[in-house]
Amino acid sequence: MHYTLRQLEVFLAAAHTENITRAAELLSMSQSAASSALKDLEQQFSIQLFDRVGKRLQLNELGRALRPQAESLLEQAIALEQGFRQHDKIGELKVGATLTIGNYVAVDITARFMSQYPSARVNLHVANTARISQQVLNFDLDVGLIEGELQHPDLNVSRWREDELQIFCSPSHPLAKRDKLSQKDLLAAEWILRESGSGTRQAFDRAMYDLLPDLDIRLELQHTEAIKRAVETGLGIGCLSRVSLQSAFDSGRLIPLRAPGRDFRRYFYFILHRQKYLSEGILRWLDMCREY
Repeated sequence: MHYTLRQLEVFLAAAHTENITRAAELLSMSQSAASSALKDLEQQFSIQLFDRVGKRLQLNELGRALRPQAESLLEQAIALEQGFRQHDKIGELKVGATLTIGNYVAVDITARFMSQYPSARVNLHVANTARISQQVLNFDLDVGLIEGELQHPDLNVSRWREDELQIFCSPSHPLAKRDKLSQKDLLAAEWILRESGSGTRQAFDRAMYDLLPDLDIRLELQHTEAIKRAVETGLGIGCLSRVSLQSAFDSGRLIPLRAPGRDFRRYFYFILHRQKYLSEGILRWLDMCREY
């Protein structure tokens, strides 16, 4: 074999940080040792994996093509080492979740997972669908849990569980006593919604497609709790996942509204890179999500 696992580590760290000095720090190496490892790897095969732009290293076409294979090979090597040391030990797991899932579902799953597997360390990152998918593509995350529909040739997207959005308002809002909302009500209302690029907004836009150009969207916010608070103070009506609203409905702080004929059903999804090595930790995490 004409390359070493250390050389692959340097290659992947440089791809992640786009800087050899930061890559060396990430691997607890000297800058010269990291630079030499990358140079030896390229010279061994007479290739160039990066375009050098000043101090920045940017993956070229060959580097981008080889990165998934290097990621998979290195992860299998790490899993093999863990197997030699302790066959049932689960190490670090990097999970990404969109806001609704991250704030109202994934935290519970993480607690159960770490309780069942004490050796596990779960790093949970919460962002919108676009950001989570990009991090999975870059191998910055092992698995993503998203709300939005997504298609990408390098991603394996599979349904996890069903969810439903719910229109809601404050108890003092004029629409609070309506049995159901008419099209006229929907158009007259001031809306407080999630930002474009989020899975929740995607599902809302699909359900309201025929009215979208004429809706009065007063605010677009990135955080579910901020939307709930704005609606609670009477700034307008909102539409979020029922998962995030149930406690507010139970306490009477917010009121659910019906809009017959509007389909607010959607799904939560798992996303993984197609060339991602499915370690024991990832497989057990997915199983626990399905059981939740």
